[in-house]
Amino acid sequence: MTRWLEVRRHSLTKKGPNRGRGSHLSQEGVELAREVGSRTGPFAFVITGELPRHLETALAMGYAVDGSVRLPSGYIPGEVEYHEQWTWDQPYVRYRELLDRKRRLSEVADAHRETWLHALESISDSETALVICSGGAIEPTLVACLPEADHSGWGKPFGHCDGARLAFEDGKFVGVSFDRARPAEDQ
Repeated sequence: MTRWLEVRRHSLTKKGPNRGRGSHLSQEGVELAREVGSRTGPFAFVITGELPRHLETALAMGYAVDGSVRLPSGYIPGEVEYHEQWTWDQPYVRYRELLDRKRRLSEVADAHRETWLHALESISDSETALVICSGGAIEPTLVACLPEADHSGWGKPFGHCDGARLAFEDGKFVGVSFDRARPAEDQ
């Protein structure tokens, strides 16, 4: 039987002097998460990264959170700089190359994969778990979970509230589909 895992990047956050005051999500971010939540789910288990924007995204989507975990960033000085994936023509192909050569990036992907597997272990067959975390770590973890896939067709990195739905069967990931929260020109 198949278990499903949906992984999403957090929603839009406040900028400028209001960043970190009150909620971390902006009003636009709450509205985007609400819209995404209205067309996703149900989820039998929800886990987020420990950052407030992760938890707030799940709640704005309409889902109670079962737990939060400390997850490492996919931005590693000397390996992958902050938002560097947005400059790559084929980001998932590039991540595949980097995972073979960059030990710390592989460790980040392994840590996230362990969280994803924990979420899957927390549900029954035919159910879906949700993980909300940050971009820059989702992309290499997807590649690490499906190393033999054709990464050239996976498109752009994760924008705010973008998601991927992974199929998990017989102890391994067997497929992925992507759900972009907004048209590319809005990202």
